[in-house]
Amino acid sequence: MSRWWSLVHLLPQLWRTLTGRPITVRYPFAPLKLPREFRGRVKIEPALCRGCGACARDCPASGLALQRKGRDHFRLVHYPDRCAYCGQCEESCRFGAIKLTNEFVRGASRREMLEEVLVERDE
Repeated sequence: MSRWWSLVHLLPQLWRTLTGRPITVRYPFAPLKLPREFRGRVKIEPALCRGCGACARDCPASGLALQRKGRDHFRLVHYPDRCAYCGQCEESCRFGAIKLTNEFVRGASRREMLEEVLVERDE
């Protein structure tokens, strides 16, 4: 009896699925419309970056690293494979240097290709 009941319950569901409109997106066959609040690529304004390291210190996923070479010499490196795109770096930056845009992060075949130097200051 339960087998027939399951079939009776399943047939209307199956009919709605076959005759209804698709609920998936058509990407890559059509442009993908991202919501305005989507957080993607990490961008930085190098002139505003002071090298204080607040963004790297507060990053919960260790997606940013500040490599110091001296007082005024530093590199800010972003690791997209670690990044959770939570926006904490943008919140922590007191100078407004870091912003998260709604661009996709490109894929890569090797992990080393993902490392991105955001700021390199050798003044």
